Amino acid sequence: MSGVERTEPDHLAGPLLYEVIRSLWPLHRTIVRAVERELVGTGMTAGQHAVMDELRRAGPRTVPQLARLLGLDRQPVQRLVNDATALGLAESTPNPEHRRSRLIRLTPEGEATIRGIQEAEEAELRRRLSDLSAGDVMTALHVLRRLGEEFRDLAQDAPPHPADRGEDAP
Repeated sequence: MSGVERTEPDHLAGPLLYEVIRSLWPLHRTIVRAVERELVGTGMTAGQHAVMDELRRAGPRTVPQLARLLGLDRQPVQRLVNDATALGLAESTPNPEHRRSRLIRLTPEGEATIRGIQEAEEAELRRRLSDLSAGDVMTALHVLRRLGEEFRDLAQDAPPHPADRGEDAP
């Protein structure tokens, strides 16, 4: 046998990681649809919810900072911020660190709105997923964060996609 003896769980890690990755896209779409259903009547979209969640979690940010936190391009985030601003949920304020790049922050109405939505969402998650322990959730977070780190590195090392250069994909 080689110098490193592999246990069965380690041997299965590769195929299991593929299963995690395969599960992410449909899971993401399902979560977005569920969030959109919960937002009916609020005038908000799932994208605005994500922006408001980041602002509530991390405090005032510039649009480029929000885009980096959300893993999105700046332009769609700017549209989401504009829409949230039009609803009175967010506002643009002077940035003491940069004259031209304004800070986006939640309004008191935006703070109350996202807090109420998140409290209801958390209660629903606790009710539906009561069979998961805090340890289970911490393990899931660890795996997802590690995948995120590695795929961010892979995405940065990859050559630009033809669409990113204004070309048609093959």
